[in-house]
Amino acid sequence: MSPLTELAELSRQFEAEAAEVADPAAWEELRIRWLGRKQGIVRARLAAFKEVPPEERRDYGQAVNRLKEQVESGLADLESRLTTAAVPVVEAVDVTLPGRRPMIGSIHPVSRVAADVVEIFDGLGYSVAEGPEIETDYYNFEALNFPPDHPARDTQDTFFLRDERLLRTHTSPVQIRTMKERRPPIRILCLGKTFRHDNDLRHSPMFHQVEGLAVAEGITFGHLKGTLYAFLKRLFGPETEVRLRPSFFPFTEPSAEVDVTCTFCHGDGCQTCSQTGWMEILGAGMVDPRVLEGCGIDPDRYSGFAFGMGLDRVAMNRYGIPNIRVLFDNDERLLRQVKR
Repeated sequence: MSPLTELAELSRQFEAEAAEVADPAAWEELRIRWLGRKQGIVRARLAAFKEVPPEERRDYGQAVNRLKEQVESGLADLESRLTTAAVPVVEAVDVTLPGRRPMIGSIHPVSRVAADVVEIFDGLGYSVAEGPEIETDYYNFEALNFPPDHPARDTQDTFFLRDERLLRTHTSPVQIRTMKERRPPIRILCLGKTFRHDNDLRHSPMFHQVEGLAVAEGITFGHLKGTLYAFLKRLFGPETEVRLRPSFFPFTEPSAEVDVTCTFCHGDGCQTCSQTGWMEILGAGMVDPRVLEGCGIDPDRYSGFAFGMGLDRVAMNRYGIPNIRVLFDNDERLLRQVKR
């Protein structure tokens, strides 16, 4: 059989084999058989070009190219038909049915809590102050009366950067910057992201914090207690009980830990609150006179109080979220549940 006759026979053979293909798997086998790089029929015919007598090579080359175009075109048409056949038939739309409501976004639980806190303190005469997330050791520790050997200044607790800078571990540096720039009376609220070496069910390397500061003449611990009672009962509900326990913070003296009634068991005791009926919610205290003096404020004339808490922890308590990581998973189901 001459080479040209063989090519004509292969053309008829391809058409016959293509007519029997009924699914994508058979189509793939046909493609490999005819256009495969190693043992494809078309490639083998191209490789045989050098074996054809010189006087027949022109006609042979044209015939091989026609076969190749026939195979490629046939495979493309066959693939298109198989794809169209696989698409399910869409039934006619019943225009009498009610329309589908579009998906509406929802405020994130942490953003919702932050907005509530700002609203409460706006009514108490506080303004919002902001500061950088990358801080110096002075504003983050030294100006807040942290001793040089305090554990918080170790690398296992703080993210240190170059040039003696760090990611702020709390929003307290905003208080220092404000007291250095303004004169009393001062009432500010500081909100923002903070960073620490923590990563478990209740802690995250990045979390949100809110702190409050009030500095003026004649401020006492009684003003602090009254402010916290008004704030926490407004935030968690009027039935919420509040208690203060003695504690210690480098930048406040005296200091207190503040607990509220467990939002899960309402004071009866459960696993979340370790059967105590209470949940620690924030730390507070009177601003240490050395902190005021370092900011250029006369501690003999002025006094003040400060408090701080994690917004993520409040959101977890309010909405019954057991794992802090859920707040950062971008799961729309959480937003829909909170919205309801």
